Formats: sequence, structure tokens, C-alpha cells
Amino acid sequence: MSESIERIKTLILGSGPAGYTAAIYAARADLKPVVYTGMEPGGQLTTTTEVENFPGYPDGVDGPTMMVQLQQQAERFGTDVRIGIATAVEFSDEPGGIHRVTIDDDKVVEAETVIISTGASAKYLNIPSEQRLRGGGVSACAVCDGFFYKGQDVAIVGGGDTAAEEASYLAKICNKVTMLVRKDHFRASKAMQNRVMSLENIDIRFNTEVDEVLGDQVVEGLRMVNNQTGEKEEVAITGLFIAIGHKPNTDIFKGQLDMDATGYIVTHGKSTRTNKPGVFASGDVQDKEYRQAVTAAGTGCMAALDAERYLSEVEAGEGEEVEQQ
Repeated sequence: MSESIERIKTLILGSGPAGYTAAIYAARADLKPVVYTGMEPGGQLTTTTEVENFPGYPDGVDGPTMMVQLQQQAERFGTDVRIGIATAVEFSDEPGGIHRVTIDDDKVVEAETVIISTGASAKYLNIPSEQRLRGGGVSACAVCDGFFYKGQDVAIVGGGDTAAEEASYLAKICNKVTMLVRKDHFRASKAMQNRVMSLENIDIRFNTEVDEVLGDQVVEGLRMVNNQTGEKEEVAITGLFIAIGHKPNTDIFKGQLDMDATGYIVTHGKSTRTNKPGVFASGDVQDKEYRQAVTAAGTGCMAALDAERYLSEVEAGEGEEVEQQ
């Protein structure tokens, strides 16, 4: 590792809606934020063709364009956006302490505050045809993209609460929903199971998995396979939704930040504060309930405001109060 060390006021890890919104607010508060983009510059929205549910875009906007605009807005106020990945962290336990973050196994950044916006990655089946058609009819968010398939036939994969909830949502706007459940039973709660099973346009297929997604440029169909009998069947669909869970991008923070059983960072109350003074978390990295661009942006704003308040109280000699709040 080189001896390159930089000291800054506010470091933001991640460049999705949460990270860039945090940067906009932090820059306007003269916190001189530095953003490291992470593994997926722009976050999950860069794989979304159309975003129609983010306020301020009456005609919709494609995901990559929206993220470029957010970056430009953050940079207009003085945010320093850099390509790089945090590979190690050493957070201070003391109010007013300095946090050390290693970038790309080489550069050390020392920061008075850190805002973690590294997001969560949707789990996919990792079938070649599925990966090829991501953005062409394969989606991991029915609430985000379901509207584009209004009145059409779609399929959804998963057997937990998220899958059941998204299947119910799709059933309201789509003609037919084929639901593939890998096991012979749901993992979803009884209430969610009852909701799904009460909807006549949901065709539930237990012991069934995706064999191949059909289509060249866009999804045109699905070949399913019964994992007990080996029998295969094709159905015509225009959209395939994968609802088998998300993995928060928090591995490098394990052992330092409090997390729940699935790896999401725990924040205190209605704030974005973590168990480390001066370290804040925003966006999907701490939100497994909503996972929307607008809610991520909202918590990004909160994180910047929390960081600004924290620094003001530390400078005023109120560090003990900051720690206990």
C-alpha cells in the first residue's frame, strides 16, 4: 500500500440516488464532499431503461440519464466525484474522531464524517439468457417497472414475502402473472400466501424454475422446468420479474457497524446515524422495505443533514451529546 493519505470533511461511498443527493446537500452546506462511485457508478438505476415514478420527470427519464444529471447537479455545487472502490475501513469510536477508508487497496482517505450509500444488489438467477435481457424485459423490481407491462402477460420468480407482494401488485395491472416457486411451498407469510392465492389471474407453479428466457432483444417467452419431473413448458410473456432477494453491499463494514441478520446497516431511530459517531448510512444499504430511488434520495438528504449537524455539535464541543442521541 502507498503512503498516499488525504484528509477531508465528508466522504460519500456510493453514487446512486442516495449518494448523489447526500453530495448535493453536503456540498451546499460547505462540507466539501468527495464521492467515490463504487463498483457500479450510478447504482442500480443505470440498468433501468425507463424511470417514470421519480418526481420532477413528467415524461419519464431513462436511468442512466437521470444518474448523469444527479452527478452534474452534485458537481455544480463543488462535489468531487471520483472513480474508486472502498476496500477497507477503520471507523473511530470517539465523537469527533477521524475515520480511515482505503480506496482501491492503495489510497487512504481520512474523513471527519462518512456517508455510506453503497446500496444493495438484486439477486439474479445468473442464467445467460436472463442476464442478456436485463433491461429488455427482465427486471428485479415490479413496483419500478411493472407499469410498462400493463395488460400483458408476465412471470415472476420467488416464493417469499417480496415475491408475493410483487405478484399481487402485478396482478392488478397485468393480464396474467405466472409465479414460479422453486420449492413445493411458499416462504411467504400466511397473509401474503392467502392474498396471492385469492387472485384468479396468478398462476402459481410450485417446484418450478426458469430453464431459459426466450427472446432476442426483448423478452418474448419463458421456458420453465419442473424440478421434480423434468418436464418443460413454454409460456408467452413480455416481462420477467426476479424476486429472490437483495444483498446489501456491506461486507467491508462487518465487525464495525451494527447490522441486521441479513447484512443491512442498522440506523438509529428516524435518523441515518450508525453505531459509530460520524458514520451515516443512506439508501438501500439500510432500507430493505422500500428500495425506491425517491426514498433512497430522501435518506441521502437526511444523511447529509445529520452529518452537518454532527460536525456543528462536535465543533461546539458537544461530542458527548452527539454520541448519546
